[in-house]
Amino acid sequence: MIKERAALALDPKAAELFPQVYAELRRLAACQMGHVAAGSTLQPTALVHEVWLRLGRASQGEWCDRSHFFAAAAEAMRHILIDRARRNLAIRHGGGRRRVDIATIEFPICLDDSEHLLALDLALEKLAQQHADAAELVKLHCFVGLDIEDAALALGLARATAYRRWVFARAWLYDALVS
Repeated sequence: MIKERAALALDPKAAELFPQVYAELRRLAACQMGHVAAGSTLQPTALVHEVWLRLGRASQGEWCDRSHFFAAAAEAMRHILIDRARRNLAIRHGGGRRRVDIATIEFPICLDDSEHLLALDLALEKLAQQHADAAELVKLHCFVGLDIEDAALALGLARATAYRRWVFARAWLYDALVS
């Protein structure tokens, strides 16, 4: 609604045009969004509003006909989605790293694989330098075989604190081993 008012302020003729083309723009946006990866925070309605603002600023409503208007709208949608993709791939926004569900991170501790065990030990030593309590929890859980609650008792930690440290340690070690 706020963006609609902003668009209407750009051009008085837009007050008449917006209701007529909104449904069609929304359909185009939903079609475009069908090609965007799942989990995107951009919704078709937000895309339509952004397109409307861009079209209002860029051409001031000077379209030859309906097809010219929708061609301009489709081009604006494409540019918005491409700009968003570039922003998402920027270093400050993760630089193309993929999201990993922390609950799925497991440490396949294979005592027979010397290379893997040495890499884990090196990463665990680095973790211990920065977060000794988390490293102790990992040692008790992974090498001794205690579950998180028993490891919490052994370390004198609250159960919730032990689980938070375990989640942190898994993520830290995963990053250290994958990087």
